[in-house]
Order: sequence, then structure tokens, then C-alpha cells
Amino acid sequence: MFKLLQIISRWLASYTSVFVIAVAVVAFFVPDAFMWIKGNLPSVILGIIMLTMGLTLTADDFRILFSRPLDIFIGACAQFTIMPLLAFTLSHVFGLNPYLTAGIILVGCCPGGVSSNIMSFLCKGDVAFSVGMTTASTLLAPFVTPLLVLWLAGTQIDVNAWGMFSNILLVTILPVSIGFVCNMMFGKKPVYKDVQSVMPGLSVFCLGLIVGDVMSDVKPQLVDNGIQLFLLVMAVVFCHNTLGYGLGYGVGTLCGFSKPKKRTISIEVGMQNAGLATVLAKRFFASPEILDVAPVAILCVLPCAVSCIYHSISGTVLAGIFLQFDKHFDGKKSKQ
Repeated sequence: MFKLLQIISRWLASYTSVFVIAVAVVAFFVPDAFMWIKGNLPSVILGIIMLTMGLTLTADDFRILFSRPLDIFIGACAQFTIMPLLAFTLSHVFGLNPYLTAGIILVGCCPGGVSSNIMSFLCKGDVAFSVGMTTASTLLAPFVTPLLVLWLAGTQIDVNAWGMFSNILLVTILPVSIGFVCNMMFGKKPVYKDVQSVMPGLSVFCLGLIVGDVMSDVKPQLVDNGIQLFLLVMAVVFCHNTLGYGLGYGVGTLCGFSKPKKRTISIEVGMQNAGLATVLAKRFFASPEILDVAPVAILCVLPCAVSCIYHSISGTVLAGIFLQFDKHFDGKKSKQ
């Protein structure tokens, strides 16, 4: 049974973007398939994703935070300045309404994506640095994310910073901590290793559920506004993500980082935990109470859902581009 689950897990981890896109398409045409994901269930699903991250953390990962404080500090500052300010700027450049603005700002203010470590590994980046950055930004998120959202979006839409703080603690820090403790207690047991091996697939499956839930919710707005709405959001997400990669790499260059570290900070800055942004958007900006008064508020989750899909695609593409550069320059050297 575990062998089958491991095969499925490896497939989902290898084809994350394909799976998530397929789920989004199914949710658009068969929205009733995801109507059961209601209430606190999206938060529970995100908690499972964060638990899978915690199950892979070891004491060595936390030692990285203290053994490389300057690197982690630079990475965290880049993470929580570049992406939030880019989101704020792009919302004005594209003339987004308050709900779409809140959505893209929320994406920008979230910590690094949980799959960024895999992307750093694929492109021969500094994986230890990647794990350290992801861990640091996740631990800082309960404090930094609500304050940044309040600062950047609070003038356009009501922001419950305290509620956001407590929710992030529950759906990120608590499950990550539980996973870490489990890893410390049972990490050497063979059965635990088997459980660990299926966690990547479970994480991707849960991400698909979050995207499917959001897509089923926003379908009426997409239908009413036509392809223009989707293309607008896609353009904003593309610019946000791409500029994040570029500026992240630029920060690494300015700080004199090595090539692997520059690649890692680029990926860490550009890839956000859009799953967290999606759950927060539904809970605080598009709750049933808010939607009863303003159905258009559901638009705030659209940039988050598109980011969930697009970041997994672009991260894979960027890792491939970095590898192509290596092959190109290695080929040149061999000819010389």
C-alpha cells in the first residue's frame, strides 16, 4: 500500500503544476465537486500542508538560522519588502479595485512558498539557505504579514490584523511545530520514513483542494466579467512573480552572494505561500458574512488562487532556465 502511495506522491510532486491546473479546470466546469470545502475546512487543509513541512524539519534546519544570521536576515528583509511593495505598486499601475488589490497585497505579504526548497534543489541552489529562509519567513509571518497587510491595504478595505495574527499562528506555526516535534521523536523509525515519503504528494493534493475550492467560488465573477478579468489578474500575478525573481537575484548580486545563493534568494523571494494567502483571503476578506453584503468581495481570492497555480509553474521554469545556463556555459568551457 505504501509503495503505491509513494508512487502517487512522487508523481504529484513532479507534476504539481499539471495537477493543480487540472483541478482548477474541473472546479470551473464542475464547481459542485468542491462545495463540501466550507467553514474552517480550508484552514484545516492548509494546516495539513504546513504539517508536512514540519515533518521534514530537523534540529539542523534551525541551527542554520543561527549559524548564518546575516544571510537569513538579508533574505527575510528582501522577502518582506520586495514582494509587498511590488504588490502595492502593481495594484496602482493596473488600476485594480480594492478587492483585487487586497488579494495581491496579501500574496505579497505572505512568507515563502513551501515548494521553494525543491526548486532550489533542482537548480543547484543553496538548499540549506533555502530551508533557513523558508523557516524564518514562516516563523515571522504571524507578526509581519498582518502588519504589512494593514499598512498597505488598510485604507481600502477593513483588515482584522489581530484575527489574521491568531489564524496564521493556528494554521502555520502550530502544525509546523507539531511536525517538528514528531520528527525529533520518531524520525529514526522506519515507519516514520515511510510516512515522510508520502508527505510531498499529500501537500500537493491539499493545495489542489484549496485551488479547487477558490475556483468554484469565483466562477460566477469570471463568467460575469469574461476573459478580461482573468487576463488582468494573470498579468498582475505574472509581473509580481517575475519581478520578485529578478529583484531577489539583484539583492543577492548586490550582497556579493555566490551563484547558488543568488539563485536561492531569487526563488525564495519570488515564490510565495499563496495557499496561506488564499485561506486568509477567504476568512477575512470574503467570509460568508461579507459576501452577503458585497458578493464582489470574492474577487480578493482570485489573485491568490492564480498565484497558487502560476508560482508552481514559474518556479519549475526558472529552475530549468538556471540549469540551461549551466549547460550553456559548461559547453563553452569544454570547447575552449
